[in-house]
Amino acid sequence: MQITPITDTGALAAFCDKASKAEYVTVDTEFIRDKTYWSKLCLIQLAGPDEAVAIDVLAPGINLTPVDDLLANPDVLKVFHAGRQDVEIFFHRNGVIPVPIFDTQVAAMVCGFGDQVGYETLISKLVGVRPDKSSRFTDWAQRPLSQKQLDYALADVVHLRPAYEKLSQRLAQSERTPWLDEEMRILINPATYEMDPENAWKRIKSRNGNARTLAIIRELAAGRETQAQKRDIPRNRVLRDDAIQEIAAQAPTDVENLSRLRGFPKGMANGAIGAMVLDAVKKAVAIPKEDLPPAPAREKLPGNLGPITDLLRVLLKHVSEQSDVASKLIASADDLQRIAADDNADVPALSGWRRELFGEEALALKHGRVALTAVGKRTKIIHLDAAQESTL
Repeated sequence: MQITPITDTGALAAFCDKASKAEYVTVDTEFIRDKTYWSKLCLIQLAGPDEAVAIDVLAPGINLTPVDDLLANPDVLKVFHAGRQDVEIFFHRNGVIPVPIFDTQVAAMVCGFGDQVGYETLISKLVGVRPDKSSRFTDWAQRPLSQKQLDYALADVVHLRPAYEKLSQRLAQSERTPWLDEEMRILINPATYEMDPENAWKRIKSRNGNARTLAIIRELAAGRETQAQKRDIPRNRVLRDDAIQEIAAQAPTDVENLSRLRGFPKGMANGAIGAMVLDAVKKAVAIPKEDLPPAPAREKLPGNLGPITDLLRVLLKHVSEQSDVASKLIASADDLQRIAADDNADVPALSGWRRELFGEEALALKHGRVALTAVGKRTKIIHLDAAQESTL
C-alpha cells in the first residue's frame, strides 16, 4: 500500500480531532541526534483504533499544534514503547509531557517478558509478527522519505496497538495495573528530562573526593553543558569526561599549562573552549572553603555481606520466575547489598508493590524466619515461624 505522510496542517488537524475521541493512541518518533545536543525530530507516527499516520515534521509550513493538543489531552492514553526519548523530545519542544502514558516495555517487564525487552521481540511474542528493522539507522532527515522508511515507521505504531491491548488485559487480570502506574510516575516527572547545567557534574563519575577538585569538575561540567546547549552539539564535542577530570586534577591557570595536558585537545587552549575552561578553574579556585560541594555520600557497607546477599539473589531470581516480573524491575544488585546491611534501607525494593512482592520475604529470609531449600529443579521457601511452606 502506498503511504503518503501528512505534510499540511489541515490534514493533521483532521486526524488529531478524530484521534482525540479515542481511548488511546500509539505514538512513536524518528529523530537524529548524532551531531546535535537536542534531538532533531523528523517524523511523528500516530495510530488510533482504525487509522495510522506518519507526520512529516520537516514539511514546509506545517503546524504541529494539533499534535501538541492531542498529546496533552488527559482523556487520551498515549502508548509508547521505551518512550523516554520520545517523551523527552516532546517535553523539550513545548515544555509539556504527554499524559497519561503507558509504556509497553515497562508493562512487559511487569508481565514476565524479561528485562527491558526490545520492540521486535515483544511484538513477535504478543502479535506473532516479526517487524522489519532494517531501516532503523537510516537518515530520517532526508527527503523524500522512501516507502521502505515509511513502512518501517508506521509498523511501529500499528503493531503497538494489539501489543498494548494484550498487555493491558494481562495487567488487569493480574491486578498489577497500579504497579505500572507507579513506574509511569517517573516518565511523567519533568525532573526526568530537565538538563540544568548546574547539575551536569553529577553525571561525571569521579573517584576523587577532594572538595576543590569536585568544585572544578562542577564548573567545567556546567560550562560544557551550557556551550553544548547553546551550540546544539553533543557535550563530548565540547569536552570529554576524561578531559574534565584531568583538568580538575591539574587545575591549570593559564593557556600554556592547559595546552600541556594530554587529555585536552590540541589547538583549543587559545580558543573559546580554552577560555571557558580557564574561567571555570578560576571560578572554582575562588570558591570559599565552606561553599565547596560536598563529596558524594558513599555508604560504607559491612564487609561480611556476601553470604546474605547471595541468598537474597537466589530469592530474587525465584520470586521473579514465580511472579513473572523482571528481576531488574524488582530489585537491583545494590538494593540486595543494602537490604543485607540495613532492614530500613532506602531502596525501591522495600517500598510499594516491590516490598509486598519481594521485600518482606527478603527481610524474613535475612532474619531466619524463612529458609530456602531445593527439591529437584524447584526451590521452596519454608516459613519457619509459622511452619508453612510455599513453592516458588
